[in-house]
Amino acid sequence: MTTGLRRALPRVSGYVDDRIVRWRTGTAEGQAAVLSVLVVMAVALLAGSLASYDTVPAPAFVIPLLLGGLALRYRPLLTLVLVIIGCVAIAVTRQYVVAVGDGEDGFTPSRISTLVVMGLAALIVLYESSRRRSGLPGPLGEVMLLDLRDKLQAQGVVPPLPEGWDSQSAMVSAGGANFAGDFLVANLTEDGTRLEMILVDVCGKGVGAGTRSLQFAGALGGLIGALPPLGLFAAGNDFLLRQRWDDGFATAVHVLIDLPTGEYSITNAGHPPALRWNAATDEWEIDGARGTALGIVQRPDLHQTTGRLDVGDALMFYTDGVVETRAQDFTSGVEWLRGAARTIVSTGFDQAPRRILKLVTSGDDDRAVLILSRPGAPAPLTEAPPLETIVDEPPKHLLS
Repeated sequence: MTTGLRRALPRVSGYVDDRIVRWRTGTAEGQAAVLSVLVVMAVALLAGSLASYDTVPAPAFVIPLLLGGLALRYRPLLTLVLVIIGCVAIAVTRQYVVAVGDGEDGFTPSRISTLVVMGLAALIVLYESSRRRSGLPGPLGEVMLLDLRDKLQAQGVVPPLPEGWDSQSAMVSAGGANFAGDFLVANLTEDGTRLEMILVDVCGKGVGAGTRSLQFAGALGGLIGALPPLGLFAAGNDFLLRQRWDDGFATAVHVLIDLPTGEYSITNAGHPPALRWNAATDEWEIDGARGTALGIVQRPDLHQTTGRLDVGDALMFYTDGVVETRAQDFTSGVEWLRGAARTIVSTGFDQAPRRILKLVTSGDDDRAVLILSRPGAPAPLTEAPPLETIVDEPPKHLLS
């Protein structure tokens, strides 16, 4: 018997795991399995109530009702509610008969109020379920949204860079929410010679901007590496204009760097200016790239700057939440950042973005910092096209 039990346990465990997976994916079979379990629970409560109403009173049926509200879609939940109503009716009717038989009042105020509360609870649960725009119960909708967020954020993970290069980033969302309007998208060519990154700040804060940033991140993630910088910005601008979101604009800064040579180009669309760490002078220099934010006009004015990172140099990109607060204007914030970052990187670039964000006064805006540094020995030089081939010409429809 023990041997048979040992053989059966893995099968039962596998069956349960399979049903849980099916429920997490929102399939009809998974919903049916959960509904069956909750119906069995309701029937078991009915049996206990018929045996001893004082031990299992009518309010006990709120347990499967609440569980159903968390785990079931509207139609299976409606079926469960009808089953629970039937069970409660049977339990209360029997209790009424017993009370009358004992010479007591069948419907006391407490019993009537219990039935009213149970009915209101059922209506509230059904109404909340019917209002879900995703058609999924709360936990399933959250799982789907978090899974989408994780997949899109994976695009922002900078691939391992060649020896002599390092990239670090840190982000903090407004109010500590898991969704933010700031995001990073990165791409490294298959031969590992060219790195492309774009840091974006979608208008808005926290969860409000998070849903828009998820869509925009997916659009840019499918285009980065396939289009030149100005073409990527043009496509992103067209995407935002098509969405017709309220305050649906975004600022962005893009860097394309040739890793063997250290030559780079920066394109800025209304974003705070990039900072370049000059190891020779121990200063953060303000990059001159400027441009119009995306999603405002059909033909944004975009400009590029070029340069070269030598050993010990670095580039820093950040969002306006880092330098703008209620007590500090943008210009003063940039100067503060230059001084604070200079002190931090004087001891090395390790964890520099996180250390910078710890110094930022907590505000009501998302904050992000990205640092691309060249701390080690220079990568071996290979034949590479001149910088002019890296910096593309703007598409015709972007020209004034």
